Amino acid sequence: MKTDVEIKDDVLDELAWQPDIDETEIGVIVENGVVTLSGVVDSYSKKIAAEKAVKGVEGVKALAGDIEVKYGEAFKKTDKEIAKAVVDALEWDSSVPEEDLTIKVEDGWVYLSGEVNWSYQKKAAKSAVENLLGVRSVINNINIRQDVKPFEVKEKIKKAFERAAEIDANNIAVITDGHTVTLKGKVSSIKEKEDAETAAYRAPGVNYVNNELKVQYYTEYA
Repeated sequence: MKTDVEIKDDVLDELAWQPDIDETEIGVIVENGVVTLSGVVDSYSKKIAAEKAVKGVEGVKALAGDIEVKYGEAFKKTDKEIAKAVVDALEWDSSVPEEDLTIKVEDGWVYLSGEVNWSYQKKAAKSAVENLLGVRSVINNINIRQDVKPFEVKEKIKKAFERAAEIDANNIAVITDGHTVTLKGKVSSIKEKEDAETAAYRAPGVNYVNNELKVQYYTEYA
């Protein structure tokens, strides 16, 4: 198992490796496998890229992203300008039913609400706006409307896990409570944990996934 020092070195190397990230802007602290990122970047997309890069590093059990987004004066946008850009971006994305969504922008923070039929539409809405100039963060409060029985949700998720080569379905328990899904068990990386959550969200009828999977790295394999 890697030490915190080794994990930190790997995280710093991974940040330096990414072409769209200036690693000198980001501070890294590692404690018991939990990585905390701090610092200031000039776009929300850089913050997301940094967090994504760290999640792929072996040994990282969890990530706390405390990076702050501050745009320079030349790139500052008013909330009205950001809101218009968000509306346009959602209209251009054919996978997003923008007529069912409500948008609020406050101090660069974009709040999305409303209802869609599928979780991929909720995810697509967030992806469509998070790289827009002036956006400091995206709060995705979109709900999913589906009339699917809980036992059907559970079976669809379990089959999805079995189809995915990167997910060990045998180590994950799926618990349903109405349209809420709880995942329990152990996985080998943060990526596998997030892949399992993504797969669960893709099941029709899932409004929320409570991801309680624990990351456990193995040094020996049978």
